Amino acid sequence: MIREILAHPDPRLRQVSRPVERFDDELRSLVDDMIDTMHDAEGIGLAAVQIGVHLRLAVMKVDENPLRIMINPEYEKLGEPMELDEGCLSVPGVREKTKSRVDRVHVRALDLEGQPYEFEANGLEAACVQHECDHIDGHLYVDCLSNVRRARVLKRYRRERERAAERETRD
Repeated sequence: MIREILAHPDPRLRQVSRPVERFDDELRSLVDDMIDTMHDAEGIGLAAVQIGVHLRLAVMKVDENPLRIMINPEYEKLGEPMELDEGCLSVPGVREKTKSRVDRVHVRALDLEGQPYEFEANGLEAACVQHECDHIDGHLYVDCLSNVRRARVLKRYRRERERAAERETRD
């Protein structure tokens, strides 16, 4: 089922998520919905908080890498800072260059059965891990920008939302 993706400035995006403790059919159904929602929105990652569920859970599918289901994820930065053109399904329509991500991370998470697993992510996948973990902790990528750049991005975002609302009104 496709879920609605929360958009900035929805205050629910700023809440810190709690750990997943139950590994059951309800969790599997939520993960299926998240994957469907991510694909429908043409995204590469989605945290549960973005659909209003405050659990430490994210899914991602970056390029040729496998689909990742990360439950209670943690990561260690291993690489060097990289410049990235970053966007977000919760701040749709705007992208901005960021330098707050590293190009390699080691990830520890649980799978759908509650079993621990680890992997290394590089490049865009590493950035996606960091981005989704930020969501889980109540942060958005625009928080990493300077005050001036954040204000500029959010102004573009507001303008884009106003245009979208006008188009909907005309249709």
